[in-house]
Amino acid sequence: MIRRDAVVLLSGGLDSMVCAALAREAGFGVLALTVDYNQRHRVELEAARRIAADLADRHIVLPLDLTAFGGSALTSDIAVPKGGVGEGIPVTYVPARNTVFLSLALAWAESAGARDLYVGVNALDYSGYPDCRPEFIAAFEALANRATKAGVEGVGFTVHAPLQHMTKADIAREAVRLGLDASLSHSCYDPAPDGGACGLCDACRLRAKGFEDAGLPDPTRYARS
Repeated sequence: MIRRDAVVLLSGGLDSMVCAALAREAGFGVLALTVDYNQRHRVELEAARRIAADLADRHIVLPLDLTAFGGSALTSDIAVPKGGVGEGIPVTYVPARNTVFLSLALAWAESAGARDLYVGVNALDYSGYPDCRPEFIAAFEALANRATKAGVEGVGFTVHAPLQHMTKADIAREAVRLGLDASLSHSCYDPAPDGGACGLCDACRLRAKGFEDAGLPDPTRYARS
C-alpha cells in the first residue's frame, strides 16, 4: 500500500502538535514544516523539533526572516500585551503569516506529491486573527487548486483545519486522547530567557484556561519569578 503524505504546519505550539497527531491518526505520513521567521518566541522552534521527532516522517525548518517587514509584536520591537485577551486584532498578529506559511506548505506538497495540507487554526484564534477564520481556509484551498500545476490538471489539494471549531479545552482533551505529552509544546509569545512561559500574554492565558476548563493539569513550565 502506497503511503499518502500530508504537509503539516508545525509551529511548536499545542495546536499544531495536536494537528500533526490527527494527520497521523488519519493515516497520513507527516511532512512537518516549521518556519523560522526570527520570531520573538524562538524557543518554539526547539519545541517543534521535539514534537517532530515523535510525530513526523520528515521535518524541515525553513528560514524566512519576517523581521525585515516587522509590523507585529512577534517580529519587531513592540511590547507583547500582558493585560488579558482583548477585542479586535491584537498586535501579535503577523501580517499575512498564515497566507505565507500555507503557500510554502503548498509548494512543498506539490513538490513531494502530497495533496493534503494541515494547519492548526481554531475557534478561539479566529476571533482575533483574520487568517484563522473558516472563510480564509476555504479561500486558500480554492487558490491552491487554481495556482498550481497539480490543481489545474485535476489532482486537487485539500486544506484540513481539524481544530477549527474546537475550544482550547477541546484541544487539551484531544491531546490526552491522542496520548501526546503536551509539555513538549510551547505557546508563550514572550518567554523568559530560561525558556519558561510568561503566564500573562494572550497565548499563555488561552492555553492555561484550556487546561483548566478541561479539568486537566497544566503541563506548562512557567518562568521563575
